[in-house]
Amino acid sequence: MEKQARLLSSELCEKHRLVEVVLNRSVLSWKDADSGGKGSNTSSETGTHAVHVCEIVAVSAVQETQDDQTSTEAKRRESQKHAQQHNQLYPYAFTVFYIRRMRQHRWLCSDITFHCTNQRLCQQWIQTIDEQLSLLSNRPKSLLVYINPYGGKQLGKRIYEQKVAPLFHLASISANVIVTECANHARDHLKMEANLEKYDGVVCVGGDGMFSEILHGLVARTQTDHGVDQNQSDVDLVPCSLRIGIIPAGSTDCICYATVGINDPVTSALHIIVGDSQPMDVCSIHHNDTFLRYSVSLLGYGFYGDMLTDSERKRWMGPARYDLSGVKTFLSHNDYEGTIAFLPAEDNQGNPRDKLQCRSGCHVCQHKAQSEDTSCKTSMDKSDQESSGKWRVIQGKFIAINAASMSCACPRSPKGLSPAAHLADGTTDLILVRKCSRLDFLRHLLRHTNKEDQFDHSFVEVHRIRKFRFQPKQQEVDSVKDPSETREKRTFSSICSTSPAFNYGSADSSWNCDGEILPHTAIQVSVQWQLIRLFARGIEDHQQFVFEDP
Repeated sequence: MEKQARLLSSELCEKHRLVEVVLNRSVLSWKDADSGGKGSNTSSETGTHAVHVCEIVAVSAVQETQDDQTSTEAKRRESQKHAQQHNQLYPYAFTVFYIRRMRQHRWLCSDITFHCTNQRLCQQWIQTIDEQLSLLSNRPKSLLVYINPYGGKQLGKRIYEQKVAPLFHLASISANVIVTECANHARDHLKMEANLEKYDGVVCVGGDGMFSEILHGLVARTQTDHGVDQNQSDVDLVPCSLRIGIIPAGSTDCICYATVGINDPVTSALHIIVGDSQPMDVCSIHHNDTFLRYSVSLLGYGFYGDMLTDSERKRWMGPARYDLSGVKTFLSHNDYEGTIAFLPAEDNQGNPRDKLQCRSGCHVCQHKAQSEDTSCKTSMDKSDQESSGKWRVIQGKFIAINAASMSCACPRSPKGLSPAAHLADGTTDLILVRKCSRLDFLRHLLRHTNKEDQFDHSFVEVHRIRKFRFQPKQQEVDSVKDPSETREKRTFSSICSTSPAFNYGSADSSWNCDGEILPHTAIQVSVQWQLIRLFARGIEDHQQFVFEDP
């Protein structure tokens, strides 16, 4: 690798020891100076330290007085005297705020202060670092922030004000904050009122429900501005130009966990500040050429649809409702009959069982991007592919039908529903769980919490696809009955039985679309490749970021 030219190099003071500080276009580094015994090197920190310039949050001048450094009575007199001497020799100082990586993908905003002998040198360092930061064009300068004050434990406003706003202020980011007053407030404001030209990104403070509002509002606004009809199921949607930031403050933060690796407001705020960009696929869902919703994580029919339907009746319980409804749905052990047709993904580098997890700089997603850039994507090619007989059709009885556009990992399921699903490869993983015994289904669910292959069952199959259609088996008796009432009546009749007491295939389940219930069960789903971008970089591999002496 070619060595970069030094922009600045000085011998400065840090914690009463002399250090050699070097700045080039990509790295700020410092190490103990060979001072030949001059000064006091009482710090146990030795060796070279380095920070990527792109991960410097800010730099600012510091005003320190003699009293500030000698006010601690616990210091020995010699140390106090030494501090006074250094304060006189290095009266000017500047602080660099930078990202420090901790365990489990957590980021902190750390800082280091360097002392200079004269004001001109201090200002030169501040100005040069600021100039390098100004060259980072991907960093946002103005953000539109929506806060859900009711989500999760109703701490969204406090989390933003105490943990996020100070960091935005430090990084000189202006934020227009809107506290939502009702459901779909953020969605409707984005669709109709917001002047998006003023902003470099949109930030949601809340859970997955709040993110879904932002997603639907921003995508709808983009399609309207470009004259695209969302009701056309085969249309290619226009990607959104603004990035979306997620500050986790809800009861479920699946999207944040899958794209950052941790649900931590400070970590997410720092990803926004440095201007990270992670493209994401979005599934568009239609019913008879009528647009229903978008999905970015889980689209589930059967088990997860029933669980969500039941949990909606228990919202007063808070997050605990998901546990109770999950147990209740498992004991019910319903299965549903239907037909699913799907278009398999071809010329794709990955498959659902290859154990290639989507990480920062994922080569599977990058390969897809390169192939899209080099290929001529026309409507004729698209129609030829779909009419060439490559669609596959499967009919039967299913306990669960899941489409995972990401791993769907969370703290309870570290690997997620589909561990090898990718964020931006233009596909979704279709998981079919056929009718089986209650014990077999329990074995399948338990594998979500361990390292075993959850697809290694005879009743489970998984396909990497680009589109699918589902048609439930319709019967007249279902058209006059509420499916939720039918499920409620038969819930406890089968708890102690090993097989269903009734033909459960005679009733429909509901589709769980990222935590929302779809009004129809017969749907068409298409994957929209990299329709949105997040202020994230994917889950990092820590080994890639171990610094050597530059």
